[in-house]
Amino acid sequence: MRSDKIKKGLKRLPHRALLYATGLSRKDFDKPFIGIATSFTDLIPGHIGMRDLERFIERGICSGGGVPFLFGIPGICDGLAMGHLGMCYPLALRELVADAIEAVVCAHQLDGIVCLTNCDKITPGMLMGIVRLNIPAIVVTAGPMLSGRYKMRKLAFVHDTFEALARAKKGEISKEDLSCLEEEACPGAGSCQGLYTANTMACLTEAMGLSLVGCATALAISAKKRRIAQASGERIVELVRRNIKPLDIINEKSLENAIVIDMALGGSTNTVLHLMAIANEAKIDLKLKTFDKISRNTPHITNLEPAGPYFMEDLEYAGGIPAIMKRLKDKLHNCFTLSGKRIYDIADSAEIFDEEVIRPLNKVYHKEGGIAVLFGNLAPDGCVVKQTAVSQKMLKFIGKAHVFNSEEEAMKAILGNRINKGTCIVIRYEGPSGGPGMREMLAPTSAIVGLGLAEDVALITDGRFSGGTKGPCIGHVSPEASKGGPIAILKDGDIIEINIPKRKLEVKLSKEEIQKRLKNWKPFPPKVKTGYLARYSKLVSSADKGAILL
Repeated sequence: MRSDKIKKGLKRLPHRALLYATGLSRKDFDKPFIGIATSFTDLIPGHIGMRDLERFIERGICSGGGVPFLFGIPGICDGLAMGHLGMCYPLALRELVADAIEAVVCAHQLDGIVCLTNCDKITPGMLMGIVRLNIPAIVVTAGPMLSGRYKMRKLAFVHDTFEALARAKKGEISKEDLSCLEEEACPGAGSCQGLYTANTMACLTEAMGLSLVGCATALAISAKKRRIAQASGERIVELVRRNIKPLDIINEKSLENAIVIDMALGGSTNTVLHLMAIANEAKIDLKLKTFDKISRNTPHITNLEPAGPYFMEDLEYAGGIPAIMKRLKDKLHNCFTLSGKRIYDIADSAEIFDEEVIRPLNKVYHKEGGIAVLFGNLAPDGCVVKQTAVSQKMLKFIGKAHVFNSEEEAMKAILGNRINKGTCIVIRYEGPSGGPGMREMLAPTSAIVGLGLAEDVALITDGRFSGGTKGPCIGHVSPEASKGGPIAILKDGDIIEINIPKRKLEVKLSKEEIQKRLKNWKPFPPKVKTGYLARYSKLVSSADKGAILL
């Protein structure tokens, strides 16, 4: 066992003394040492229930014949970080999470690891870490939150808080109702109820085969989630004994399976960044164009928040990810999973309990998948849009640019009613390096929806969008402004054309004019000059490469 390096032989007498200090008995030294990387924190609703799940994972490891060791992983709540300097940190945290997994596991020579995770950038960070280490590992996502309730109406975090803010400004919601919404929208533990980044990544983790069957959609408060946690603890000991590692599971085909499931669900655009980063750790050359190729050939068969009326709890009761696999079996590769089952076995054993939540292929919500990748003179290296959250009317759009150099500038104009119909809002210098940290633009996009402008205004940015974003919002514009991408030289009044069916994003300028402006362009000074973000800004790659550290 790997852990023999810290527990066997005369030279390891001091090491054993330290391990005895933790409470180990002599017989424990003949068992696998299993780390439980837990991202429990009181700060994140998606993580507050993890103390309970830790117990069940420990129970499973002990039942399987291993020795569990809990250690902490930092977490950030994207919702709490939104709309201020804090949003510079979540994507940057992803790299810290991967590094923390590497550091703790390698320093202590653990035999295997269970990753207990849930929210947005923590899950991909843990996946990056276990793929990099390539020791036996399994992921437990802590599960979705139940929908809120107010006056018998189901509530979702984004729709009933971020979008409600703008509606309240218009006088459409009373102070009493607004007060109740903020109390009732998030009723307890779990990741936010829609198909935002946390839940999308949980679904893709299961689709890739790195968590047990049913893990992604099992609700945070459920006994089913406890059982999955315990079974995962038992399974990791078996994985150690059989020496089954993440790179036995993660390959080009399993990543393609994840993209197929992503497109069918209509998941968050952030998954493009995360899957590319995971592929990078696995030394797999995953291209941005692959997402678009798969999207064109994968139907959108669910319609969850924020694009549609259904919630993660509805997907769970309709059959979860196995049911999605059953529907799309012919489009999936028959890959091996950590559960010991192959994808086709899981699909064949699944049942679909609601034909509206998971539609048949002759009644799809959209013929193409959730994400489209656009190119053009404004995004030579590409950009992304959640096309299934865009109305038919706005799939093609031509408008005048209204340019802002930060999210705060844009929010001030939006809430100040200074955005006219037919405008293409441009928010730049918010990319991976320029942001730094590629902030999510949920606040401005939700404000646009709340003000009733979703079918009259478009938004493009070199930053990101939350999984809760809907409407013609195009992100990840590459190259970013701080690196001299064409988005840096846009001016108010420039005509921008968006054509999602033709995968085009262009500014109506001649090549000569673009080159002239680029020649005269001068970069902004760094927004952050000290600390981790300053280092991150210097090392991070562009969005079209997954915003990885170089």
